[in-house]
Amino acid sequence: MGKRVAVVLAGCGVYDGSEIHEASAVLVHLSREGAQAEVFAPNISQMHVVDHVKGQPTQEQRNVLVESARIARGNIRDLAELDVKGLDALIIPGGFGVAKNLSTWATQGKNCTICREVEDVLRAFHAAQKPIGLCCISPVLAAKLFPGCEVTVGHDTECERWPYAQTAVSLRELGCHHVPSGVTEAHVDRRHRLVTTSAFMCNAPVHEIHDGIGRMVHEVLRLA
Repeated sequence: MGKRVAVVLAGCGVYDGSEIHEASAVLVHLSREGAQAEVFAPNISQMHVVDHVKGQPTQEQRNVLVESARIARGNIRDLAELDVKGLDALIIPGGFGVAKNLSTWATQGKNCTICREVEDVLRAFHAAQKPIGLCCISPVLAAKLFPGCEVTVGHDTECERWPYAQTAVSLRELGCHHVPSGVTEAHVDRRHRLVTTSAFMCNAPVHEIHDGIGRMVHEVLRLA
């Protein structure tokens, strides 16, 4: 029987939810590896809703679970129902929803708080020594909760290809060890059983993002 992997989403759309290409890549690679994805999201309101054409916030209000169901094709459960005992691993795709809905990183950086249900789930998998896969901005969740862990968000010198490299500085300030890596690579912290990859922290073609997430998924399943 294939591994059962929890995938936690943060809404639907790069600017206010889960990055759709990243979430899809996670689901595709889990399927290809013969694993069973079980999708969850917290039943909470989004921080705000962004018009993805204009790149500007609107007056709308949306729910993270309801929006995440769009990506999961309706096959999704409230994160409060997740039972770590029945699952082999956890993966959280990136997107600004991680920094806006799953945490307050977008507004508070290293001084952020993490959504209670998300923190509980991360700590439960960590305590059970079950692997956690994180991509794009989501490694900040591990850096906040597990001081001394090793993660990657790509490179740590800002340039056109790496526009969000300053994030690595904040991770180090949290006591985390940042490991520079290429977009098609994944870093494995065996002590903390964390696997991270930069994804859209890099200004790279979508197939390279897809390949890096595939490496992350592969390493997560090897640890499971």
